[in-house]
Amino acid sequence: MRTHLLIPFVAITSAALFLTACGSGDTDTTSVAADSAQVPTTDVVSAVRKDAAVAKLLPAGTTHLTVAVSVGGTPPGTTYLADGKTLTGQDVDFTKAVARVLGVELTVEQASFEAILPALDSGKYDFGASNFGVTDERRRTIDFVTYINDGQGFATRKDSKLAKVTDLRQLCGLNVATGAGTTFEATLEQNKHLCTDAGKKAYQVQTYAEQSAIWSSLQQGRSDLVMSTINGLRYAVAHQEGLKFLNEYHRLDVGFAFKKGTKLAPAFQAAVDKLLSDGTYDRILRKWGTAGSAIERSRISPPELKN
Repeated sequence: MRTHLLIPFVAITSAALFLTACGSGDTDTTSVAADSAQVPTTDVVSAVRKDAAVAKLLPAGTTHLTVAVSVGGTPPGTTYLADGKTLTGQDVDFTKAVARVLGVELTVEQASFEAILPALDSGKYDFGASNFGVTDERRRTIDFVTYINDGQGFATRKDSKLAKVTDLRQLCGLNVATGAGTTFEATLEQNKHLCTDAGKKAYQVQTYAEQSAIWSSLQQGRSDLVMSTINGLRYAVAHQEGLKFLNEYHRLDVGFAFKKGTKLAPAFQAAVDKLLSDGTYDRILRKWGTAGSAIERSRISPPELKN
């Protein structure tokens, strides 16, 4: 039986609207789609059905939501398939699956990573889905509903003498590439003084809007190492020659992002828990090779992990 014929129209719509993203993002789709042959295409979402009990948790009359996504360029983050139009990635799968549980339509807006969180308060987007780490600083203005655990890590070229970064003072005098507007940039900028306090030359933080540019800077020697998501680093090292993963530095919960005080959070939390219980959650993680990021239950704006 071809069960996809029985999928409700709203669920089809919520998935199909991910086929062509719209918005003001400045991503170079040619470079992003270049490694699409390495991107997994297993369908882990279309079998998800609306859960009426979970859907009732939505504010009355909610049938359509606008989500902002940032296209970073490399899996498991949001990227394009070979057509240069179809969005895919771990965050995309979780967003589509939650929308199907809730029975809502989605409009997808593409935006730069650093622009999404500030735009939530204005109501431009209903929520953001771009591997947003839950930090105490962000929780002051943003509500989160967690769906994975990822965090901060480092990678470098195989010829580097670096083996593990446990103290940012190990980076003194080096060039560190990372994403603009990320927790990585914030962590690095806040701690540059560690080098100068020790009488050493501060490391330089090089920020880029796209992951492809970050990796180019490393491969071409313009930077000495990369600080990024643990999952993204592991994927890149597995699919690019001459790289090595150094270590995890700081684990963080990752969640859908909403403006402070949102009434959507309980419904999204219940939807993630539904995916956990029906097996969809595990199928998504297996697809993207991120089983180490599994959580036991979704939480709303938990305190930042301290490790």
